[in-house]
Amino acid sequence: MRRLELDPNEGGVGFQIAPMIDVVFVIMLFFMVMAGEVKVEKELNCQLPGQMETSAKAEFVEEQVIQINAVGDVSLNEEPYGKADDKLLQNLRGALMRIKANCEAAKTPCQITIASEPKTKHGRVMDVADACSETGITSLSFNVTEEE
Repeated sequence: MRRLELDPNEGGVGFQIAPMIDVVFVIMLFFMVMAGEVKVEKELNCQLPGQMETSAKAEFVEEQVIQINAVGDVSLNEEPYGKADDKLLQNLRGALMRIKANCEAAKTPCQITIASEPKTKHGRVMDVADACSETGITSLSFNVTEEE
């Protein structure tokens, strides 16, 4: 291998400042252009969903229907909430308490219709009426469905 010898009288390669200034100007130009592209975030005035108090009563009435079949099974809006041997109807009471709370929050009257088949025992209808009474629902109506 041959070694490269430099003549000390010739100008050295050294640090070149002109290309460094060019690079700095290009970087500065890039940041100046990109500064105009920055989007400013703005605050959106919105409320997230939640439970709110209404100022006035609503005009609609929310009616819930409790069906009792001849065997004694109880369902609320076609969803089963109690078997014939369940005298306390705890699931129904819990659902009625939620319905009552929703009606009070919306300031709407809560109306329950108890629909039973003609051969349903009156004691079972009274069990459902007691569940309504214990949850504070006072607007009840009764209906007997026709046999098909």
